[in-house]
Amino acid sequence: MKYMDHQLRLFLAIAKCQSLSAAAEALDLTQSSLSKQLSTLESYVGQPLFERHGRGVSLSDAGQRLLNAARPAYELIDSCIAQIREQQGITEGTLRVATIHTLSYYFMADVMAKFMGQRPKVNMVLLGRSSPEVVELVETGKADMGFVYDTAVASDEVNITPLFDEEMCLIVHENSRFAALDEVRLDEDDVPLIVFPQHYALRRMLNGQIPRINIAAEVDTVDAMLRLASVTAGQCVLPDRMPTKLLQDYHLKRVKIVSPVLCRRIVAITPRGRLRSPLVSLLLDIAKTSLN
Repeated sequence: MKYMDHQLRLFLAIAKCQSLSAAAEALDLTQSSLSKQLSTLESYVGQPLFERHGRGVSLSDAGQRLLNAARPAYELIDSCIAQIREQQGITEGTLRVATIHTLSYYFMADVMAKFMGQRPKVNMVLLGRSSPEVVELVETGKADMGFVYDTAVASDEVNITPLFDEEMCLIVHENSRFAALDEVRLDEDDVPLIVFPQHYALRRMLNGQIPRINIAAEVDTVDAMLRLASVTAGQCVLPDRMPTKLLQDYHLKRVKIVSPVLCRRIVAITPRGRLRSPLVSLLLDIAKTSLN
């Protein structure tokens, strides 16, 4: 059938978005045009590929069979083309990288600088998200790679590459009553904390390690956490690798947490079942050596 390749790619986009309107927007098409293309493909196949409902569309049995065959085939084709382009010196394009917020302060800037120094023509898009959102972006193909805590990854849809471990510390205002301490025990001392929302990996770690958390405030970004700690002489738990200059700008300092031990592993995740493009492989190599 003429134009089947084009229609199969449209089918894959609809399956990914689970909505005709969302797929049409992503493809920069009108919904009526996309619906017409889908109807043509369904007529040729002889069966409906989607079941329509109020929330969007879901794959029929025939649609699932087609998806299982078409998606890996097109992923292989796209990866092969990307590799050929790379080998021929064609290094333009866009690389979408999702990361948890804290890493953007001491890890991602160095990784991005090294990558862009080697591939200056690549448009690198950095997506700062919570841990579950990073995993979802990589699973759905909206990000080519993600950097996240290993405890947040419970998915068979991604490959995991361990990078490094990081220890948490207590960040306090220089006028806080805790600033004079060399160390603190969060499971014994009553420390009012500024915390992230419940779905953040760091919050889940605190909930699991500290029997009773004294929550002073809840914020959803590192910037908001540091600003609030600065103006209220409050406390928060963040990675020990947070830059000293940044903390000094907010009149904050670190205090070692001796109990409980709060340590997490940072990992890189990439979509499973898809060949890594040369650009993704280069970024991963840089990430693995960045803190050495």
